[in-house]
Amino acid sequence: MHRHVRLALATAAAAGLTGGLLSAATVTATAADSTAVARADFNGDGRGDIAFSAPGAHVAGRTTAGQMVVLYGTATGVSAAKRTTLSQNSTGVPGSAEAADWFGNDSAYADFNGDGYDDLVVSSPGEDVGGDKDGGAVTLLWGSRSGLTGSSVTVADPAAGGHDFWGTNLAAGDFDGDGKADLAVGSDNATVHVLKGGFSSAGKPGGKYTVKPPILDKGAGGPLNLTAGDINGDRRTDLVVDGYETATEYGWNRNYYLPGSASGLKTSSAQALKPGVITAIGDIDHDGRGDIVSGAYWNTKSEDGTAIPDSANGGKVWVTYGTSTGPGSATGITQNTGNVPGTAEGNDFFGYELDLGDVNGDGFLDLAIGVAGENIGSATNAGSVTLLYGTADGLNTGSGAQSFSQDSAGIPGANEKDDFFGTDVKLDDVTGDGRADLVIGSQENAGNGAVTYLPSNGAKIAPAGARTVSPSQAGVSTTGTPVFGANFAD
Repeated sequence: MHRHVRLALATAAAAGLTGGLLSAATVTATAADSTAVARADFNGDGRGDIAFSAPGAHVAGRTTAGQMVVLYGTATGVSAAKRTTLSQNSTGVPGSAEAADWFGNDSAYADFNGDGYDDLVVSSPGEDVGGDKDGGAVTLLWGSRSGLTGSSVTVADPAAGGHDFWGTNLAAGDFDGDGKADLAVGSDNATVHVLKGGFSSAGKPGGKYTVKPPILDKGAGGPLNLTAGDINGDRRTDLVVDGYETATEYGWNRNYYLPGSASGLKTSSAQALKPGVITAIGDIDHDGRGDIVSGAYWNTKSEDGTAIPDSANGGKVWVTYGTSTGPGSATGITQNTGNVPGTAEGNDFFGYELDLGDVNGDGFLDLAIGVAGENIGSATNAGSVTLLYGTADGLNTGSGAQSFSQDSAGIPGANEKDDFFGTDVKLDDVTGDGRADLVIGSQENAGNGAVTYLPSNGAKIAPAGARTVSPSQAGVSTTGTPVFGANFAD
């Protein structure tokens, strides 16, 4: 659900914790993520659309220029047959494809201009802006009846020259509760810029302000991830910031909750959370408040042998339940918890990716967990995905869980070394039947990547009807390491 090119940028800092990370060269349109989790609908047809990046893709011979792909929802799910593929060389998209731009490094969706269609914000943190090397750029792609056509504008950097890698992190939400979608943008320093909703056709926001989350005031550089959702149920979006205590190699991971208010995000009421580099927010227990799920996917010790707090061998997922006053009690889940599929083993990367959605339509959100480093038979790092179902008491770890790999019946492909199946996961209703389907990213074929679609049958995820979309099917070159499907938009 968030950046690991994310794979290039975020995980570089985490390498000291994990001892080796994944190899690589994120109805009507909505103003914000709600407790129910908002789906993207770029063409307004009532079905969810899946936007994802190939940030390492070569474009016109330019290495790691990057591309974005949108698979549009249909009555039979998503496939390459109905899609849009865009780069900075596409008509209407500002700039031009250049080496190491990383177009698509992160992305977020919301209806930023209030026209009823979701729009997509895409970052290019490696963009050189004038004489500012790696200054970074953010592009706003407008949704329409035809979806994302390339019609877009640049969202101006309010502090150009004051940081690098503008757009490394993005999160959309209505932080002040005025009914307009705001955009939070991170870079390589402690300041998170919030651009207020009511964006003009030229990409100008309705206002702007900055926040400095506590974690980022301690020398740790910029955030690893930004995640938006309503945790206290007050109809204003809150923000969770994932970061590290210090910029040192073995700086411990910490997360902070920043509540929304009538005046926007407030750091004065920030609250420390359980650790995790990846975060998802949604109402699992259907009490009207968003719950925070964080993936601490590393082992119990760093490379120098130091014990890592709140961790488990092979990874741990922390669930912090929302209350009217913000984050409440936290519960840890590993592969050794109850009847969770698998066994906790070193470098499984349990919790490498996370997403929430209602697969069976019971009103309780279910959790997809990427276990991207799972060894299956002789295939090291083949990867798998675990699905836990939500109840009034939270996630059910006692029964009903599902597990998927490329050797599961009905799923295309086969378990192979370094496929990292579960590099990203997405639970969205792409058929319009009111049930969330499962979409999985992997690093198939030495980092080329692939996206696998598994439909819901109304009661659970059922591989019947599963299909895989490859880079070549979507018009993405496999030269180099495109990492197709590495980062789904949130």
